[in-house]
Amino acid sequence: MSRAAREAAGRRAERVAALFLQLKGYRVLARRFRTPVGEIDMVARRGTRLAFVEVKTRTDASALGDVLTARQRERIARAAEAFLKQRPQEGVAAIGFDLVTVSARYWPSHLRDAWRVGD
Repeated sequence: MSRAAREAAGRRAERVAALFLQLKGYRVLARRFRTPVGEIDMVARRGTRLAFVEVKTRTDASALGDVLTARQRERIARAAEAFLKQRPQEGVAAIGFDLVTVSARYWPSHLRDAWRVGD
């Protein structure tokens, strides 16, 4: 698959993930939040919980399990810190790092608190 095709598939997966989270009661605050230290696919809020969401797309369900490396988790955590510094008005009680996986043949899957900082 070409880089352009992968980029298009990733954007489609992010749209599906955003709709899926909205149906679950989340309000999407930011998409593709970029900082010098990393990028977050999506930031969503439900009540007092702020979720930093990584969206992954795979062609089959067998590849959906182990999709984030330790380096990717660290990058997302650094970007989350930058988000909170830029938007302190969010005033959250809980922060979580979630994973939404999207596959063409299956419903999206939302793994709440997929990892914690330091895992």
